[in-house]
Amino acid sequence: ELIVAPCDFDFGGPASREAQKVGIVGISTCASDPLYSSWSLGDKQFTLSMWNTTMGATAAEYAINERGWKNAYVVTDQFIAYTKSLSKYFVAHFEAIGGTILGEDQYTQGDQDFSAQLARIKALETKPDVIFISSYQPDLGTIIRSIRELGIDAAIMGGDSYDDPGLWEALGEKFGSDIYFVTHTWMKAEANPAMPEFIELYKAYHGTEPDTSFVATGWDTIMLMAEAVKLAGTTDGAAVAKALETNEFDLLTGKLSYKSAAEGHAPDKAAVLIELNKGKPAFIGWRRPANPPAP
Repeated sequence: ELIVAPCDFDFGGPASREAQKVGIVGISTCASDPLYSSWSLGDKQFTLSMWNTTMGATAAEYAINERGWKNAYVVTDQFIAYTKSLSKYFVAHFEAIGGTILGEDQYTQGDQDFSAQLARIKALETKPDVIFISSYQPDLGTIIRSIRELGIDAAIMGGDSYDDPGLWEALGEKFGSDIYFVTHTWMKAEANPAMPEFIELYKAYHGTEPDTSFVATGWDTIMLMAEAVKLAGTTDGAAVAKALETNEFDLLTGKLSYKSAAEGHAPDKAAVLIELNKGKPAFIGWRRPANPPAP
């Protein structure tokens, strides 16, 4: 037996703790906070996702090294562990590679009123090249629209919570440009030679094409479990965990290997960068940051 746990630590963590109690492997489909680790959940617990150390560092390196965006302003939704740690690691890496954080602000999902944060951004003496917003729908769309309506044209960056067709639709052609985010894969052939076959299987079953990489994280979690059980030759928790720790897996979301339980089962994995232009996502490419911050 194995269990599939949801994202993120706040929601999937309790399921993995229960799995650990009865000695079975649990894998979250996309939890990225480093709290989702063997350190806090136990030696049979894993996440399919890269950690926010990788996600935040990938965003920082793209901003500075590829776009020359040296000045950033950061807004962090305080609601869950994911949004808080994503900003933390973006800031740490952005500063480590020579960027300047002009300010850090907070917001809590459901507050509705973003006017105070907008006023602080507008009042900055040095205008930000990029605004890193760590939040998610439904408020994320409202925040971005509010920034654009105020005439602030800085690039906007974030993590995999932007990989949401509901956000793209909410922003539309008018507000959905100069937005960049880090996520798990790209649901087209450019990302992975195995993707076309998966897309055909998906279309045959659902009647539509997959529109977000979270479709792939679900598939990959099950494929990862099946491969680990096959390698272990059993569903015994200790044996399956050992198979996960000692092999590399080739998935739709990239090649994945894990560190030991003593090292947190840290996932070694690349990330994908996506650009949103006029409300439509486009693939930038795979990226693996150099020396991401320690969890």
